Amino acid sequence: MENPQNLRFVTLLGSLRRGSFNRIIANALPSLAPEGVTIEPLGSVGDLPHYDADLQEQGFPAAVLEMGRAIAAADAVIIVMPEYNYSVPGALKNALDWLSRLPDTPMFGKPVAIQTASPGMIGGARAQHQLRQVLVYLNAQVLNKPEVMVGQVADKVNTVSGELTDQSTREHLAGQLVALAQVAQQQRQIMASGSVQ
Repeated sequence: MENPQNLRFVTLLGSLRRGSFNRIIANALPSLAPEGVTIEPLGSVGDLPHYDADLQEQGFPAAVLEMGRAIAAADAVIIVMPEYNYSVPGALKNALDWLSRLPDTPMFGKPVAIQTASPGMIGGARAQHQLRQVLVYLNAQVLNKPEVMVGQVADKVNTVSGELTDQSTREHLAGQLVALAQVAQQQRQIMASGSVQ
């Protein structure tokens, strides 16, 4: 596979806490991206109101439209999230509910990588399973391998400097970004050839 050329990824962070472990992971991604790939954060999921069909009838909130446009313009999405009560954080689920209702669903066919980090041993595996079910409905193209589930994350970051310090984790994240770039490049070539089914 040739090197990716000018691919743009966006990160959708499912944590609201300023000093969250997952925010540290998300902030590390641009420095781990392969050559030719840029990674930028989306707006905060905390900026979106609770989904309400009555509110939708009045017009989509500006923050929803902005997030949708940014995803549509990107070559891939990276979802970075903690696990709350064995499941997906509510603010992230709310964002996906809004995005699923936009007229031109921006997640449709979009390559997506999932990353979870948790102080526990299994690193958010249960939340990943549930998120994948949601993404099936959105018809996103979810990357299956390599999976990223960062367990015992507190030992792998510096919460004072906000840095991901564990070299093994950095290498694993970089490997997933390479795999996502390959999928995104293939998707771009399919779109350019007009052979979309």
